[in-house]
Amino acid sequence: MPDREYIDRITKDLIDRGKLMEAGWVALRFMSIPLDAPPVQLDDMRNAFYAGAQHLFGSIMGVLSEDEEPSAADLRRMEMITNELNEFIRDYKLRHGMTEGSA
Repeated sequence: MPDREYIDRITKDLIDRGKLMEAGWVALRFMSIPLDAPPVQLDDMRNAFYAGAQHLFGSIMGVLSEDEEPSAADLRRMEMITNELNEFIRDYKLRHGMTEGSA
């Protein structure tokens, strides 16, 4: 696995080029998938990653109020998404023996 500094440089470059989702995929790929994984596994994992990102983005855009400013309900929904994702990453780190600074 490439070191964290290398992954950070690659993801920063992708983000600077407007590729936030690709940066996330690259980080996940390097940190969670064996480097010798077969192409079909990489394709399936990438599809799952992007499907999750698309679902989240589409859901957010679908539930936001049409007002210009976020409503109290919008902020509550965003907080619930944040909480759900934070819970997932905490559980993931525990299951995979990762320390706070490693992902």
